[in-house]
Amino acid sequence: MSQELTPEQTAAADGLHRRTLLKWGAAGSAGVALAAAQGVGKPWLAERGFLSPDGAFAATSTALADVLYIEAFPTSPLILHPFADDNLLPIPTAMAPISPDTYKSWATPPGDGEGQQSSLGNQRHQLYPGRAGSPAGLGNSEPIVYKINVEVSTHSFTTSEVLPIDSFGKPAVSFDANRKAYPAGTIRSLPASTIYGFNGTFPGPRINAEYGKPALVRFENHLDKDNGLDRQDFGSPDWSFLTHLHNGHTAPESDGNPHYSMQFGPRSQGYGPGMWVDNLYLNWPAGNDSREKQSFFWFHDHRMDHTGSNVYKGMVGLYPIYDPENGMDMGDERQGLHLPGVRTNYNPDGSVTDKVTSFFDVKYDIPLAFYDCRLDDGVTMHKDMHDSEFPAAKNPSTHPEWWGKTFYKHFPSHGFVGDIFTVNGKAYPTLTVERRKYRFRFLDASLARIYEFKLMSSTQGPKAAKDLGYKGDELEGQWRIPDGQQCMKFTQIANDGGLLPYAIPRDSFELWPAKRREFIIDFSKYQDGTPTSPKDKIYLTDVMKMPNGRMWSNSSRFTPDPNYKVPVLRFVISDGPVPKDDSVMPGPGDKLRDLPPLPRDWKNLLDTRKIFEVERGSAGGEIEWLINGVPFDPTTVATSLKNPAKLTPLAKQAKNSFSLWEIRNGGGGWVHPFHLHMEEHRTVMRNNRDVTGGDPSHPDDVGREDLAALDPGESVILYRGFRDFVGPYVAHCHNLAHEDHAMMFGWEITPT
Repeated sequence: MSQELTPEQTAAADGLHRRTLLKWGAAGSAGVALAAAQGVGKPWLAERGFLSPDGAFAATSTALADVLYIEAFPTSPLILHPFADDNLLPIPTAMAPISPDTYKSWATPPGDGEGQQSSLGNQRHQLYPGRAGSPAGLGNSEPIVYKINVEVSTHSFTTSEVLPIDSFGKPAVSFDANRKAYPAGTIRSLPASTIYGFNGTFPGPRINAEYGKPALVRFENHLDKDNGLDRQDFGSPDWSFLTHLHNGHTAPESDGNPHYSMQFGPRSQGYGPGMWVDNLYLNWPAGNDSREKQSFFWFHDHRMDHTGSNVYKGMVGLYPIYDPENGMDMGDERQGLHLPGVRTNYNPDGSVTDKVTSFFDVKYDIPLAFYDCRLDDGVTMHKDMHDSEFPAAKNPSTHPEWWGKTFYKHFPSHGFVGDIFTVNGKAYPTLTVERRKYRFRFLDASLARIYEFKLMSSTQGPKAAKDLGYKGDELEGQWRIPDGQQCMKFTQIANDGGLLPYAIPRDSFELWPAKRREFIIDFSKYQDGTPTSPKDKIYLTDVMKMPNGRMWSNSSRFTPDPNYKVPVLRFVISDGPVPKDDSVMPGPGDKLRDLPPLPRDWKNLLDTRKIFEVERGSAGGEIEWLINGVPFDPTTVATSLKNPAKLTPLAKQAKNSFSLWEIRNGGGGWVHPFHLHMEEHRTVMRNNRDVTGGDPSHPDDVGREDLAALDPGESVILYRGFRDFVGPYVAHCHNLAHEDHAMMFGWEITPT
C-alpha cells in the first residue's frame, strides 16, 4: 500500500513546497509492480495499449500498480429526470464590452504605458495597437475592453430531484448542511456547489471576438469575498488566479502561464486577492498570415499547481473568434463560406442595429462545453496528499455537510473522472432545434475524460444504468440508451487550430481534454435522407468508456462496447415552421481554409529536432509526472533529449523561426493530451510515419492544432512557428492532474 505521511511530515507540510511532498508516497512499490507487469502476456498488454507500435513494453515499473492503491470515490446521486422539457441547455450570449467613457474613468485605466499591464505596475504590453514600431497589420484602433471579476459563487448542475445511491446502484443515506442524515430511499434536491467563476458563473462569459479588432480583458480578483460560502477542500489555497486564453497568439505577459508569472509580473503562482491584470488579446494571426486564423478559443485558469482544482471549481470561459475578411466566417451565413449563423449586431446599450458592430450574437452557432463532475456522498473519506493546504477541512475526514456538492481529489493515482456528464454547466439538458443546419463548437473542459460522440435515435429512451444491473464504474454517465442507433452524421469544419483545409464527414469523433472541434449538423433530415419530424428526439451520445483518468477501456478505435451508450444532450425537433436557411453544407473535400505550406525540405530538420518525453516519476510512478525525467521548474527552460544529431538543445527558439519538436509518450498505459502554448502546430509524423497526407486514426491531424493527442507509447513530430513575440511560455499535459504534478516544461522565444 502507499506510504503514509509521518506525523512529523504532516506537521511540517505547511512550511514545505508542495513539490517536496511529491517525493513521499508510494516509494518501494516500483519493484512489486514491475514483477506483476512482467507476468502479464503481450496480447493482454497490447489490447490495453501497454505496448508501443514496435511491440516494446511501453509501461513504466508502475504501469500496473493498480493492485498497490486503494482509491475511494463517491457515487453521485442519480439525477431522476434527465432531459426534462424544462431542463434546457444554457446557451451563453455575448458579453457586452465596456464603453470608452467608462473605462477611461477608472482609477487605473488600460493603456500602453509602463506599468499599465497589471495592478502591480511593473510590466508593459509587449505589442499594443497603434504603438509606433508595432507591425502594420496590428491596426491602430483602441482595443475593445471587457471586465471580468473572479468571484466565489454557487452553481446548480440540475433542478431535477435525485436519488442517493451507492456503488451497487442501491439507495443510500444522504445528509444536509447540518449533517442531519436522511434514510436510504429518500428523494432529495441537490444543494448548489461552491464555485470560483468568471463573473461568478459556470461556464463564465462568452466573448465574441473578431480578427482585426484587438480585445483587452481586465481580470480582477475578488476571491477574498466568500459570501459566507463553504470553499470545501479544493481551489487555489491562496485564492490566486492566472488566466490563459487557450490557445491565443498572445504575448507572455497576457498568456497566463506560470513560466512567466513566477519570473515577472506577480513573481508568484498567480495574481492574489485585490489584484488585477489586463490580458491583451490582439486577435491577430501569427505572422499576420490569414491562413493562421483560428475560430474557437476558451479561457481558463492556469495557476501553478492548482490549475486542475481551479478549472474544476468553475474557471472556464468561451471565446469564439470570427473572420470578417471578405465575409469569410463572420457569423453571417449569407456571406463567405456560408457556414450556419444569423448575426445580430448590438449598440453599446444592447439595442439591435443594422450596422456591423463589435458587440454581436450569432444564432444557430452554439458552443458546447463538456465537463464531468462527481458529487460528494457524505461518507467517502477525504484524504489527499495536499490536505495540509486546506486546514479548515480537517482532513482526513468524511464530510456529510458537503453531500451533493462537487467532490475533488487533487492527487488520484489513476486520474480523476466524474460520473455526471454536463453540457454548458447542466446535466442531461435538452435543446429544441429547428429543421435546418446548425454549427456547434465542442469544447472538452473536463480534467481528464475523453469523449467519443455519436448522434443516435432511441425508441425506448434513456434507462438508468443502475436499473440495467450496472455497478461501480459502469454507473458513470448514469443513463444509457440500450437501443440507440446512429441516425445522423457530423460534418467537421474545424479543429483546435481553426477551420480545416476541407470538410470531413464523421460518424463519430473523439474529444480530448482542452480540444475543440466544430461541426455542422443538419436537423432537416436523417443520414438515410428521410426528413425529420416534429418532436423527434436525437441524442448526442458518448460511446467511449473511460472508467478512470488513465485511458479509455472501450472506444470505436479500440474494442468497442456496444452496450456503452451514454446520452449527454437531447435534441428535440421543433414543431414550428421550417425556417429560412441560407447556410451551405460543405461537401467532402470542399475547401475551407488553405494551410500554411510546409517547407519541401522539412525532413532535413529531423536530425536537429527537440525531443520531449512525458513519463511518470520513479518514486512509485504514480506520484509525479515528469518531462525528460525532471519536474517543471518555472525558472528555467527545458533541455531536449539527445536528438539524432547527438545534441541536447535548450527549449529556446529565435523569434520568427520554425522548428520540429517531438513529443513522446513514455508509456505506462496513460494517454496524454499535450498542449503547447502560443502557436499552432502541424503534425508531420506519428509513430515515425509521415502523416502530412492524413491519418485515418486522427483524421483532423491534417489541420493545425494546439494539442497533440498521444495514445500510450505513441510519439508525434510537430512543425511549429515562433513568431511576433519574445519571452517565456510553457508546454504541458492537459490532463490537469498531470500538469499540477509537474508534467510541464518552460520554453522561450528569444530575440532574433
